[in-house]
Amino acid sequence: MSPTATKSAPDLKSLSEYIQERFEEFSRSQKDVARYIVDHLDEAAFLTAEELARRASTSSSTVVRFSQALGFEGYPELQQAAIEEYRSTAVAGNGTTSSGSALFSFDHSELEGSLGADYANLEETARNLTREQVDGAVAALAEAQRVVIVGVDQMAFFASYLRHTLSLLDIRAEIVASTGGESLQRLGRIDEETLVIVLSSGRAHPLLLRAMKLAVHRRASTLAISDASMSEVGEHAGQTLYFSSNSPSFSRSNTALMALVQALAYGLYARDEAAHKDRIRAFKLK
Repeated sequence: MSPTATKSAPDLKSLSEYIQERFEEFSRSQKDVARYIVDHLDEAAFLTAEELARRASTSSSTVVRFSQALGFEGYPELQQAAIEEYRSTAVAGNGTTSSGSALFSFDHSELEGSLGADYANLEETARNLTREQVDGAVAALAEAQRVVIVGVDQMAFFASYLRHTLSLLDIRAEIVASTGGESLQRLGRIDEETLVIVLSSGRAHPLLLRAMKLAVHRRASTLAISDASMSEVGEHAGQTLYFSSNSPSFSRSNTALMALVQALAYGLYARDEAAHKDRIRAFKLK
């Protein structure tokens, strides 16, 4: 039964729940659409098939086939189910911020829309992460003998920034950002004392999956940081941290990812503030 049928049924699943339940049945491209809808429902509910395809890095025909695979006649019916779930979620949360009022009025500018989305991304990321998840990631970083951070394309910047914050705390990390010889050599040195961190946004790059599978094979500790709750790299990771990347713009937002990197660094600092204080003070005086 599709999620649009018999709306009054008490045991009816939401569209997101229905997609997650059927997830393993989809093709790889359909999984990209599924991930985007589940993690960006507030956007997907109001996107055309062409716009959704572009955001999910696939084709509009894939979006239509995905809709039909779920039991809908076409994309409009799937979109209606997304709108209804979005509305029910907004009503449950009153559609407001924690201060009790909307951050911006409905008729907002592009700047306000972008800032409002980033504000919501931070809130959603904080709600979806548990203290145990964050503490586990911080402990893994603190205890690792060697850290390898894997991130390609725009994620290479955040890999570099994470390495920088770790270096301030006297934790040396290496970056794998391409399939070049030096990067592959770093992957080749992964062992049981290594923590492999993979940064992923959207569809996982083949290098990320290769690194994660190699790390698992060599019994290394693994941490995936991803904007997909059903991330391909997360399926192989020992630990996963999710960040929200909703954006009204043409590219995904990385505000929550930056905040998450900062939070991990602060968690490490707080574990032994006395030991790190002089080093950080010296850095600030440079």
